[in-house]
Amino acid sequence: MKLFPKYIFLSILFLLFINVYGQEIKVYDQFSDFEPLLQKSNDTTYVVNFWATWCKPCVKELPEFQALNKKFKDQKFKMILVSLDFKNQVETKVKDFIREREIQAEVVLLADSKQHLWIDKVNPEWSGSIPVTLIYNDNFNFFKEGSMIFEELNELITNNIKK
Repeated sequence: MKLFPKYIFLSILFLLFINVYGQEIKVYDQFSDFEPLLQKSNDTTYVVNFWATWCKPCVKELPEFQALNKKFKDQKFKMILVSLDFKNQVETKVKDFIREREIQAEVVLLADSKQHLWIDKVNPEWSGSIPVTLIYNDNFNFFKEGSMIFEELNELITNNIKK
């Protein structure tokens, strides 16, 4: 009889752990399906970061983005981390990576292999290398190819987020 309450408690903890760190990753096979995430028109400020688990500068900067996401999560703010990993690695490599690093921002995977057709649609200045960050809202549009640090991200959001 004494094991029953303990079993229920452990089951609840396990389910909470899965809900927090077991986020689903939406896979976009076509850029045209993904593109609306880059064109939202509302009072929210969006941070869209293109990255991959195999990209050392991307992995190095992710804690900066996690800190930013934590700071602004209760405001008109949304972060989308766009993985450019291979589609067949979502269930193994990408989800494990997210769980191990306790990433809370939304993660999607863009699996459209025709980068030469969609890179310019993201931004004509983009050479195709990652990491790349876009920050936008109705009144602001920012693009940067290369790594970013928290102070730079924080200043951009603080100065441009809608209250």
